Amino acid sequence: MSTLTPLRRPVRQDPAERRRALYHLASPVSVLTVGHAGQLHGTTASTVTLVSREPLLIGVALRPGSSFARLAAAEGRFVVNVLDGGQGDLARWFADSSRPDGSAQFDGVPWTADSYAGAPRLTEALAHYSCRLHSSHRAGDGEVLLGYVVRATAENRPPLFSYAGGLVAGSLRPARTTKETSAS
Repeated sequence: MSTLTPLRRPVRQDPAERRRALYHLASPVSVLTVGHAGQLHGTTASTVTLVSREPLLIGVALRPGSSFARLAAAEGRFVVNVLDGGQGDLARWFADSSRPDGSAQFDGVPWTADSYAGAPRLTEALAHYSCRLHSSHRAGDGEVLLGYVVRATAENRPPLFSYAGGLVAGSLRPARTTKETSAS
């Protein structure tokens, strides 16, 4: 069941300031791939997140009218290739709207066909999620795809993040915290 909460009064903050603050949400960068009716397609996404552990669902945010969303809906399956810290050029390539269409966009990119989805599985990616399309939803000025994770693999390397409007090679180290010594 979905619920919408109406705004009760207008927001009185500069929209540019709100957008600038939202750039500080760090997220892993992925290349989403799909193969439908012999047509291959990839696109960069900086918003992929775990939505549910049972069933195992991930969410992907895309622009409305996205070619990827249309092809994924038609095929019913897709692959999420999470990029590692050294794959910034690959992220920019699949974000470039002037790249060639179809299989030509994968020329020079090492990949194999995913055994479940049939879509390109980028060989050097940090992690791969083979997904069955669960559902698609319009949300504001975007589209959200939910994918049921059928298979997943991962390596142990630093990820590529989208942060503050740029790409950042992540070096993950545990945050320093203080231990709580008193009972609440």
